[in-house]
Amino acid sequence: MTLEVRPARPEEHEETGRVTALAYREFVAPGDDGWEEYLHHIADVEGRAGSATVFVAVEDGRILGSATLELDGRIDDDDPPLHPDEGHIRMLGVHPNARGRGIARALVGACFSAAREAGRTYVTLHTTQRMKVAQAMYGSMGFARLEDRVFPDGFVLFTYRKAITPA
Repeated sequence: MTLEVRPARPEEHEETGRVTALAYREFVAPGDDGWEEYLHHIADVEGRAGSATVFVAVEDGRILGSATLELDGRIDDDDPPLHPDEGHIRMLGVHPNARGRGIARALVGACFSAAREAGRTYVTLHTTQRMKVAQAMYGSMGFARLEDRVFPDGFVLFTYRKAITPA
């Protein structure tokens, strides 16, 4: 079977959101209302598709994962503005039954290609302390850690950055 990575089609938004939320479900601690709310947010692909590119990884007609790329602005108003040279990857998730096959790397690769085509010179992303596998993957892909983003309630996002190599 061949994996296809491409922008999500409108008729795929609901399933893409379901798969992405499922990928994040394991990080929700019992009673953690903030993460429960975030699952609803990441499931809303239609709500962000107008302001960002949502890539899907599809195999044999089945959506196995997705990643969102911000190029021209932020999805969330409370995020700092993008630098003109920056592309930012968000909400990267792979269906739990499809992990370990390089799908996340393929999605990151599609984001890098799109950012390069848009004239960006680097890509950033965030992850959390709970996401150990993601941290290892970003390190192995050459991402460098930057200063963490710490929210008033103490929640920490690890920040990563990688330069885009010219085509």
